[in-house]
Amino acid sequence: MSAVTLDQAILAALPANCRVLSVEQHGKTNWSTGLRIEVDIDGKKHRYFAKIVEKEDYVGMSQAEYEGQLALAHYIPDNIVTPLAWGFLERGSCESFFLARFCDLDDNLPPISEILAIVKKLHSSSVSPTGKFGFHTTTYYGPPPMINDWTDDWEEYFTRQFRADLVYAQRERGEDPELQDLAEKFIRKVIPRLLRPLQTGGRNIKPTLCHGDLWDGNIQVDVETKQPILFDSCCFYGHNEMDLQCMGGPRYTLGMDFIRLYKDEIGASEPEEDFYDRHALYAIRNNICTAGMWPQWTSLLTSAKEEMRRLLSRYPDGLDGFKEESTGEEPARKASTFNYPEVTI
Repeated sequence: MSAVTLDQAILAALPANCRVLSVEQHGKTNWSTGLRIEVDIDGKKHRYFAKIVEKEDYVGMSQAEYEGQLALAHYIPDNIVTPLAWGFLERGSCESFFLARFCDLDDNLPPISEILAIVKKLHSSSVSPTGKFGFHTTTYYGPPPMINDWTDDWEEYFTRQFRADLVYAQRERGEDPELQDLAEKFIRKVIPRLLRPLQTGGRNIKPTLCHGDLWDGNIQVDVETKQPILFDSCCFYGHNEMDLQCMGGPRYTLGMDFIRLYKDEIGASEPEEDFYDRHALYAIRNNICTAGMWPQWTSLLTSAKEEMRRLLSRYPDGLDGFKEESTGEEPARKASTFNYPEVTI
């Protein structure tokens, strides 16, 4: 690929005094193409990475990645791909680009202890600019968009996202009446039982900056600095434990050992005894999204349904089965203005 094929909008985002030496394709997904750009600046070579989003439905991904990486850079600057710019291509606003400094990455997973230290730093030091759950722009979990409207209520944030992800998966894989029926029971019973106690009975959780798509495929090592690098984020301020949603399953290198280490090192939100079931809840959401994104993982919908049934059998009374130790009362919930629609496609 020659330098002349670079869109003028990308050229304008590069340093003004640079001379483009080469442009090569560097990675590709179903919705984007990566480019490695080498330039000369005052006799020295520099490299940049551009990700071109080529589908109109996903054009917002470039801004999402830029804003997400910028937020992460505030807390873990040595462990992210440094974002430089985003914009629409000059040839049309149906395509966009994300520009960053190029990192030469080794795809071997860094030591678990190093990953844990970075995640701990991110989760412990980050602060929501509004004090609420959400993000200031739409971010993307692959193709599915995150509904990032600000809210004080984590149960509300997660439930609306869970519903949207169910719609997405069925749009991609076909309507599933069994899944819809099961999901409605699950949303009525299990989600309130596992999430409402986090913010009732004198308990609370801090809206934490989450990477949002933290799995072993998005964690590599910078060849030059030897530092672990987290990339392809889907940022939001949420419950820190949701950042473990892409771990623990048999298809992931970061398995339940990492989950247990996280719990031991960073701690579990109260009620602590619900930690592993909350992880299962968040993992169900990840499985639903993954099944929608990739046809080869359609079977994860079956896994999600099995896990829903397991948690429904564990919590048949839903929130009614949770009693505060000190009062024996059910946790009250503050009024919400969010209207939850039925699961439809």
